[in-house]
Amino acid sequence: MSTAVLVAAVVGGGVLLLMRRLFPTQKAVKLLRFPAGTMRGKTVIVTGANSGIGKALAGELLKLQARVVMACRDPRSAEEAAKDIQKAAGPEQGEVVIKQLDLASLRSVRRFCEEIQQEESKIDVLINNAGIYQCPYMKTEDGFEMQLGVNHLGHFLLTHLLLDRLKASAPSRIVVVSSKLYKYGQINFDDPNSESSYNKSFCYSQSKLANLLFTLELARQLDGTGVTVNALTPGIVRTKLGRHVQIPFLAKPLFYLASLVFFKSPLEGAQTPLYLACSPEVQGVTGKCFANCEEEELLAKATDDQAAKKLWDVSRRMVGLAD
Repeated sequence: MSTAVLVAAVVGGGVLLLMRRLFPTQKAVKLLRFPAGTMRGKTVIVTGANSGIGKALAGELLKLQARVVMACRDPRSAEEAAKDIQKAAGPEQGEVVIKQLDLASLRSVRRFCEEIQQEESKIDVLINNAGIYQCPYMKTEDGFEMQLGVNHLGHFLLTHLLLDRLKASAPSRIVVVSSKLYKYGQINFDDPNSESSYNKSFCYSQSKLANLLFTLELARQLDGTGVTVNALTPGIVRTKLGRHVQIPFLAKPLFYLASLVFFKSPLEGAQTPLYLACSPEVQGVTGKCFANCEEEELLAKATDDQAAKKLWDVSRRMVGLAD
C-alpha cells in the first residue's frame, strides 16, 4: 500500500468518525406539499437565491405560482439558477425577477430597495437567506467585518428600507435564516468589527445570534402592523456556504460522501423557510424561531430583550439610520 493511499485511508476514516460524532444520522425530512396556486398573486423576495437553500426555496415558490424576486450578488449566476428552477417548475408556474443585490455594500442595498419600491406594488414575503460562513478576515465596502456585515447588517438595512411596503401589503411575512451555531456566539458590543482580534468561527456565530436578536426586537416593533417576522435554523445543509472551510485534499472525496449521509439536501434545508413563507399554520405567529417546521426553544442569550434593543440601536447607527 502506498504512503498516499495509507494517509488517505487514515484521514478519511478520521473524517467519517468525526462526522458521525458531530452529525448523527438525521431523520428523513418530509417534503411539504401545498395546494397548487398557494402563492399565486404573491410577491416573494429571496436573498441569495442563486444557490443552496435559496435556489431550492425559490424553485418551490415558483411551483406555487409566486412572483419570485431573486436578489443575488452575481446576476449571471442568478440567471443560470433561474433557468434551472423554471425548467423544473413545470408549465403552471409563477414569475421570476432577477435583481442585483450585494449585501456587503450598503449602497447596493439602498439601490436595490429603490428599484423594488419603483417596480413592485407589494411585498408579501421577504426572506433574508443569503450568508457567508467562516471567511478569512475581510471588511465590507462600508468597513464592517464581512460576516456581521453580510449576515446581519446588510439584511438589517434591507428589511428597514422595505418595511413600509411590507406594512402596506399586510398580512405579510419576514423570514430570517439563522443557524444553530448561534449558541457559540456573543455580541461583542465593544468591538463588533473584530478589529482587535478575529476568530472566524466566533464571528459567524455572532452574526447568527444577531439574526435572532434582530427577529426578537423587530417582532416587538411590528406588533399590530400585520407584518410577522420569524427566524429558523435549517440544520447542516450541503451548500456552497462552507467554501471557505479548508479540508485536506486527500479527505475531500470522503468528506463529500459523508455529507451525502449526514447533511440535508438544499431542498430539505428549504422546507422550514418554505413553511414560514407559505403555511397558514403560522399566520399571525411572530417573534419565534423554527427548526424542521416546528417551534424551537432558544438559549437565553437569543431571547434577551435588553441585548436585542441594544443591538438594534447599534445596528441603526452602523448602517446610517440613526436619528
